[in-house]
Amino acid sequence: MTTTSDRRDDGADLLDAARLRVLDGGRGLPVGAVRAVLDLPDHRLDALLELAHEVRMRWCGPEVEVEGIVSVKTGGCPEDCHFCSQSGLFESPVRSAWLDVPSLVRAAVETAATGATEFCIVAAVRGPDERLMRQLREGVAAIKDATDINVAASLGMLTQEQVDELAGMGVHRYNHNLETARSYFPQVVTTHSWEERWATLTMVRDAGMEVCCGGIIGMGESLDQRAEFAAQLGELEPDEVPLNFLNPRPGTPFGELPVMDGKDALRTIAAFRLALPRTVLRYAGGREITLGDLGTRAGLLGGINAVIVGNYLTTLGRPPEADLVLLDDLAMPVKALSSTL
Repeated sequence: MTTTSDRRDDGADLLDAARLRVLDGGRGLPVGAVRAVLDLPDHRLDALLELAHEVRMRWCGPEVEVEGIVSVKTGGCPEDCHFCSQSGLFESPVRSAWLDVPSLVRAAVETAATGATEFCIVAAVRGPDERLMRQLREGVAAIKDATDINVAASLGMLTQEQVDELAGMGVHRYNHNLETARSYFPQVVTTHSWEERWATLTMVRDAGMEVCCGGIIGMGESLDQRAEFAAQLGELEPDEVPLNFLNPRPGTPFGELPVMDGKDALRTIAAFRLALPRTVLRYAGGREITLGDLGTRAGLLGGINAVIVGNYLTTLGRPPEADLVLLDDLAMPVKALSSTL
């Protein structure tokens, strides 16, 4: 004989408790509850995504922030991030290249034309040298002269002087991903520490720039570590969390890892939304191969409220038009630039 208690042991009580704490109270789930969400059975997935969408709508609103990214310096990085084909230490096909300022401005103008409010300049470096900082000074000034779009940057680990200079030149948001849980980080990177990344992020936040910090899911971390990562992001309180799903790159140490299961990816999206109810949660790399078109739609109805449009740094994304049509189909308005300034 099946009792009421037995029927609710499959996650219904967890969802009820999450509704009270997160949807009604606006407080993120603690690490233990996030871990339990990651273990919910498949038949609870729709209810989980529905709750995550309600949380997103209540605490973030219906708008979706659209961003484009471009690499100003590609390949040849001295770090050994095991997922990254831009490392100069691996037998991967990406080779070092620099983008000039006119090309950078052209990319920003094209990004703004899609309706995007954010343009992120990325460099594959441990941290910026004077050449890169000079190019940023010239590039940011030229972009601001050419178009109205927020300029973000992702240049690796920073000194306090560099943080202050980026803030002074008008960089709106700084991206520096923690990538994974602190306990798993040594399995992903050995040439620098998780703590070094954390130090850059706290300097950025203290300087008044918005903090963008997320990572890559599906790199072999355990569910415990996935929940740990969500909790550590909650402690940091970033303005934005980009969620990448591993797209295994040939020639890298993680090149043979399997692509993450789509249902697990959707569970992760919802779990991170319940852990971070007020944060911009952005679709980033890997969603195309992990989720496909239907899964991408499900994630937008399961907690996601921002997208990177177009291609990523070394992998292909969806055409911007496809994402904009999808947002229109879902009646999700693109966030206007005026509301981000």
